[in-house]
Amino acid sequence: MIAFSHKPVLLEECMQGLRLKEGGIWFDGTVGGGGHSYEILKRTSPSGQLIATDLDENAIAAASERLSEFSGRFRIYKNNYKNFAAVLSEAGVSELDGVLLDFGVSSFQLDERERGFSYMQDAPLDMRMDAKAPLTAEDVVNGYAEEELAKILKEYGEERFAKNIARNVAAARKKSRIRTTGELAKIVEASIPAKFRQNGPCARKTFQAIRIEVNGELDGLEEAVKGLARRLKKGGRICILTFHSLEDRIVKNAFRELATDCICDKSLPVCVCGKKKEIEIITHKPLTASAEELQNNSRAKSAKLRIAEKV
Repeated sequence: MIAFSHKPVLLEECMQGLRLKEGGIWFDGTVGGGGHSYEILKRTSPSGQLIATDLDENAIAAASERLSEFSGRFRIYKNNYKNFAAVLSEAGVSELDGVLLDFGVSSFQLDERERGFSYMQDAPLDMRMDAKAPLTAEDVVNGYAEEELAKILKEYGEERFAKNIARNVAAARKKSRIRTTGELAKIVEASIPAKFRQNGPCARKTFQAIRIEVNGELDGLEEAVKGLARRLKKGGRICILTFHSLEDRIVKNAFRELATDCICDKSLPVCVCGKKKEIEIITHKPLTASAEELQNNSRAKSAKLRIAEKV
């Protein structure tokens, strides 16, 4: 089996945030290499149960092996966490003691050259979390209209030179199809003014944007966060790790809406909206990695952890 290396980010903060206890049913929606899942099972021994999902078959295989000492206490489903309702139904579970979502791309996925996630290595333009999904990065780069590509780069990558990059991509693909990460990275580099290229490779935002589009990472995210929070037992916790501002904003807004009580006009004598507060926000400002963790794991730099509790 391919080695799946991934350092779980903000591990102790997530475990403390979940307020783990012996027993219970816990949900890890993005199992990855199983780092967070391992600690959940370890700290809820001997009877805690884990339900997990992931789209990456290599991740599932690696996590299953890593968690093998807890055999009989976990089930991993090849599915998107956004389909939690179907997964929980199949597992015969209605309520959860805790939920963890980690939206980071694993070190393994970035480092496995042929997956095409990284602009640091030349590889086929792929970027699929689920290797059997139909849409690839090559499809996006070569098939999307210039205006649509620019919009994706601006919205998902927050790339200030989105129009330049999209224009140059459109010009390049007229000559020949863009097939590799190296080709795309060169086009991006050439699209950014020299004075903004002084801090190393410039393709990160473009690659992030295309990856988000390929995997539909933001589609249905807010609804999934709300839905999973509503599946918590009273006092149960939901912990969500995000790695860019768009994800964090969506999670923040979802939490804020769930934490809001009556939204009626204050001039009304009684509530007619029926809105009830569903969660208590534990982290009004997201938790971030310590200096020590950043020294050991640079990929924790952009991580933000938000925690809420079911009321």
